[in-house]
Amino acid sequence: MTTKLERRIKIKYRVRNKISGTAERPRMSVFRSNKQIYVQIINDMNGTTLVSASSLGMETCPKKEQAAKVGEMAAKKALEAGITSVVFDRNGYLYHGRVKEVADAARNGGLKF
Repeated sequence: MTTKLERRIKIKYRVRNKISGTAERPRMSVFRSNKQIYVQIINDMNGTTLVSASSLGMETCPKKEQAAKVGEMAAKKALEAGITSVVFDRNGYLYHGRVKEVADAARNGGLKF
């Protein structure tokens, strides 16, 4: 019997075999914990993180609003760094709820997926 975490990790590896970030289109990876949400824009060719954003310090607002703000912050920082298009990596999480909020906010912020 597999646990939720083992299932997510299997899905994560299955997705990561198909996508990777390049200098032209870096990978936008989302990590979701019970209390916070984190976003990194990664160039997998060099193994470097180009942009990062998190919900640390936003504990007063609801989690979906936190996710939307993090998506907007990530998009703003990415555009300042000269990144206009990314490959979205949901990191094994289902594409709904907070993960979807991050993606929609990043799209509205100007990133192309």
